[in-house]
Amino acid sequence: MFIPSMLLKQLYTRGSLNNTERGIEFSIKNRLKDAEIKELLHIKIDGKEVDLSKVIFNTSEEKEIYSSTITKDNRLSFPLRQTLHLEVLDHPQLAVEKHDVEVSVKASPFGTLKFSVTDSIATEKDDEIKIPRDDMDDYGEEIIKTRQKFVEDFSGAKVNHIGKYSIDPHELNGNIEHFTGVAQIPLGFAGPVKINGEHAIGDFMVPMATTEGTLVASYNRGMKIANLCGGIKVSVVDDAMQRAPVFEFEDARGARDFVTWVKLNFKKIKEEAESTSSIADLVYIDHFLSNKFAFLRFNFKTGDAAGQNMVGRATFAASSWILDQYMGIKNFFLESNFATDKKASQINIMRTRGKRVTAEITLKKEVLQQYMRVDPEQLDHHARISAIGSFLSGVNNTGLHSPNGITAMFIATGQDVANVSESSAGIIYTELTKSGDLYFSITIPSLIIATYGGGTGIGTQKESLELMNCYGKGKAYKFAEIVAGVVLAGEISLASAISSSDWVSSHEQYGRNR
Repeated sequence: MFIPSMLLKQLYTRGSLNNTERGIEFSIKNRLKDAEIKELLHIKIDGKEVDLSKVIFNTSEEKEIYSSTITKDNRLSFPLRQTLHLEVLDHPQLAVEKHDVEVSVKASPFGTLKFSVTDSIATEKDDEIKIPRDDMDDYGEEIIKTRQKFVEDFSGAKVNHIGKYSIDPHELNGNIEHFTGVAQIPLGFAGPVKINGEHAIGDFMVPMATTEGTLVASYNRGMKIANLCGGIKVSVVDDAMQRAPVFEFEDARGARDFVTWVKLNFKKIKEEAESTSSIADLVYIDHFLSNKFAFLRFNFKTGDAAGQNMVGRATFAASSWILDQYMGIKNFFLESNFATDKKASQINIMRTRGKRVTAEITLKKEVLQQYMRVDPEQLDHHARISAIGSFLSGVNNTGLHSPNGITAMFIATGQDVANVSESSAGIIYTELTKSGDLYFSITIPSLIIATYGGGTGIGTQKESLELMNCYGKGKAYKFAEIVAGVVLAGEISLASAISSSDWVSSHEQYGRNR
């Protein structure tokens, strides 16, 4: 099985090369797929082969596995994401400088794997303050208590509420490092809200985690109005997740010719990218040329995962194949900042990042007058003025506060909260109908959500998704529709409060102004 050289180098854990009392050590981590090691072929340090009879493997489950005991009939399990610590006994201490490390193994299902990397030995200061870690089990009760005591001693304050939790810390491996406890954020429910989606159909109670007074009440009020008007129609109209590598050439013509080659070889590039995942689907590659650089924007569909890590890995594999195949590339970076990860951008508004969702409703005149004390004309007029204010200020949202609802739902359901930066974009449109009602809609062009993977499977976050029947595979579009519906309910509520001058009085009643 062919694996690009750059991808193979990712097996090595940078910074793991160290001197030990018994020799030297370093680590490798399986970033490919579940595997079994059948034989250690060789290890070279600075070009010199080490004695394989002196090499031992350590995992979180097993210790002191001599390499000589690993054979095709007695294989060492090496599942995806597992770290193997290799120690070379009686090896001379390495100088504090850079060293070349080469490793070759026979592994199923890959065949022979061989990679060469450069790592360095660093001098550790005796007085350096370090957070306690356990390399073999950093999520065990003992090391957690050790960290809590360390933080207390360092700060002079007590760890009390932080140290109380109901989740199994071992389930957080991959979600957080240096786990010491939890942050408790108040959670309330708004609703029910009636969603007329293609995937979310019916009434939903919505979990919202926040410390901002009036927020839940405001969204609850908007949901009531929406329900009285028949519910909110929601549609997912596009879906994409990006990674944007950049390739540097001798001159602009080199970059131009490279893009032509990429177009001709898209089928193979797609094959290499998708070999890293059963879910990632490379749909197309945008290209943008500037100076002597070719910026490629890989656009994937990622199923029910938000997908940033998935597409990063897939794009890395594809780029590794490109680097092995195409001559003339002077330099390469996996991310050029063109994917605008965790940043608002115009390109995401135009091209979509995450789910592109539109929520819309026709608000009945009598409902607005009776329950919100506003006329449709007031809301429409305010929306037009707000659009001017948005343009003048240069914001990415012509609405009022969609990040409020998005953030509260993200925290409650285990989303990557930093994705609010992209998900905050919103485009409001209002239109008075001939019957005097108000058509009101919002498009969220880059709503990045997940119902599987990441933080969605943790304790309260998983529960919050389950309470909307949105946890697991096949639920991402449903959840996206609910989020967009909630956002529109919040826009209705705040727009009405501003237009009727109830905004400040509501904060006086429910918020921290009192």
